[in-house]
Amino acid sequence: MNTLRQAVGEYLALRRGLGFKLREAGKGLPEFVTFLERHHAPYITQALAVTWAQQPSDVQPAYWARRLSFVRGFARYRSATDPRTQIPPPGLLPFRAKRARPYLYSEQEIGRLLQAALQMPSRYERGQLRPWVYYCLFGLLSVAGLRLGEARNLELQDVDLKAAVLTIRGAKFGKTRLVPLHASTCAVLADYLARRQRHWAGRAVSAYVFVSSRGNRLDAAEIHRTFYALSRQIGLRGPADRRGPRLHDLRHRFATYSLVQWYRCGQDPEKRLPLLSTYLGHVHVADTQWYLEGCPELMREAMRRLQQRWEARP
Repeated sequence: MNTLRQAVGEYLALRRGLGFKLREAGKGLPEFVTFLERHHAPYITQALAVTWAQQPSDVQPAYWARRLSFVRGFARYRSATDPRTQIPPPGLLPFRAKRARPYLYSEQEIGRLLQAALQMPSRYERGQLRPWVYYCLFGLLSVAGLRLGEARNLELQDVDLKAAVLTIRGAKFGKTRLVPLHASTCAVLADYLARRQRHWAGRAVSAYVFVSSRGNRLDAAEIHRTFYALSRQIGLRGPADRRGPRLHDLRHRFATYSLVQWYRCGQDPEKRLPLLSTYLGHVHVADTQWYLEGCPELMREAMRRLQQRWEARP
């Protein structure tokens, strides 16, 4: 039988081969094995797992629960070859996860954001493409449901306007997926790419779709700073507000809008969740299920459908 040290290496290799990046687990599980070795423990026990997970003592319980969760996954794997293994049950270190409350943009707010992007001043010749970069980037986030990192990583080879498809490579869980585009989105992208080509003609530029005035990939922090400035300019947040609508909320808005449209077409959103989950690049449908919660439009559509059913009864 392999040692715990060998087993944890095999487990991490297996999970990474399935597309999981395991940044926390990849660092934490070898540390957990070292902890077991210091305690001369030849197998995983629940008591030692909990003791290790609750280190350090001055952090949030959510951190402890995450540490115990990846020990639990490894323990399940190890139990197949070592029946002495104790698997910590779920809920042993309970905590209530707090998600940031999403902001549901209106069509008018998105329109104002895009127009504000187009009106950004560009004092230098190198920066003349900048308004179009942000106009197209923010617009694509709103209509395609991409993560910001996915949009930043898009290269020219990933955009097939003839097929109306984006290829998303190396996404959150190392997966590659195809994202279909509406004809109107293709038209905006085609216009932007033509402007990009003219702007950079004869000069060095990276292969990324969205580039800075220096020709390299857009910096994530700069994108957020630009978004915050524009959102204050159009009144989405106050001049001194540290919190407010986020770029990621455009993805949430895309998901909820898709569900509302299915409702209005008489389709069951819950049955179609796997489709939306695949489109968004979620590994688990439960991650997409969250979009069913807390959306007033969905609640109104559900009540409207229920009322129609009652009115149709004899």
